[in-house]
Amino acid sequence: MTSSVWPALAALVVSAVGVLALLLAEKQWAVIAIIIAAGAAMFLARRFDWNERIRRSGAANSRKVFLAAMVLVVGAAFVMREHNFALLMLCTVMLMMVAGLGLTLQFGQAGVVNFAGAAFFGIGAYAAAVFATKTALPHLLVILAGGFFAALIGSVLVLPLLRTRGHYTALITIAFGILFKTFLEVNDALGGPQGLKVPGFVLFGHAFNDPIEIDEETEWSFYLAYAGLSLLLVAAAYAFVRRLERSWIGLAFDAVRIDETAASAFGVNVAAWKIAAFSIGNFLIGVAGAAYAMMTGFVAPTSFTFGDSLILVSIVILGGLGSALGLIPAALVVVVLPEKLQAIQEYRFLLFALLVIVILLVRPGGLLPRALRDYRVGAPR
Repeated sequence: MTSSVWPALAALVVSAVGVLALLLAEKQWAVIAIIIAAGAAMFLARRFDWNERIRRSGAANSRKVFLAAMVLVVGAAFVMREHNFALLMLCTVMLMMVAGLGLTLQFGQAGVVNFAGAAFFGIGAYAAAVFATKTALPHLLVILAGGFFAALIGSVLVLPLLRTRGHYTALITIAFGILFKTFLEVNDALGGPQGLKVPGFVLFGHAFNDPIEIDEETEWSFYLAYAGLSLLLVAAAYAFVRRLERSWIGLAFDAVRIDETAASAFGVNVAAWKIAAFSIGNFLIGVAGAAYAMMTGFVAPTSFTFGDSLILVSIVILGGLGSALGLIPAALVVVVLPEKLQAIQEYRFLLFALLVIVILLVRPGGLLPRALRDYRVGAPR
């Protein structure tokens, strides 16, 4: 019997109201009060076993919940239509989710380690800067070109990754991230340490950087248009990653992650699937980077450091390795809280490290762990 959709929808609505209140909160005491209320709600949900009901409801009605989440994001963006900073944070959260989905595909599904997420994010951003300023390529294709170049360069890096495992693989990606930042700083053609300006996104003649004028007295934030673009990107990336996960391709990724030797013994081409996961994941990260660059209007080497890679990794670990849905609360925690709690901004990397340690100790599977595969006939897809 199919589980009712109402527990998942109720939890979704309550969460959306809390997030909206957090994004619009300006006083520190209000932010702290919302955080305490969220913690209390999570404690009560666990105490009265609501978590399991919500999980079953969401798993059995994943498509309805996904559509409802999109509607709630549209509603939240409309409510914040005149608040530039709140909309900017909302867009940033969604684009971090797109990049996190790429890492989820690599880390959580195929077991390919990547500590250079910020570097591939930067490749997409710089590709967007170059193509948008030097060519007449439509900006929608510029964003896709950012993903393509991130995947292309990643396909070169994957060659040494195939010859290593474990912490040696991690060291290679860390070295690549450091080399990428150094390359940007010494390359005058790409702006050097000063970076490059990036034109705003234009679609069908409409410049997304222009305010939305309703009448002579009403003007909405231009970030509202970017919120729509970010929502489309995260929806497409989420649907794509979930479709891969449930397909035979996802099954091959799982086999490679769990036991490479056994997978190879049963005829699975381990190298080919690692290359596929690494390339597809980097494509998504590059797309997010290109969109982010066009939204912010500027790229510089200081935005793509190893610390920024750790932020992306912390989002994936906090949400739950391999859990696409877990990226939502994790991205909100990592992106929004340091911006709202001014006192901890200087210590945000310490906060991320402590959060990861606490999650690994208390909830090793993450905030929303990835469910096991269900092969039963009629199991929810």
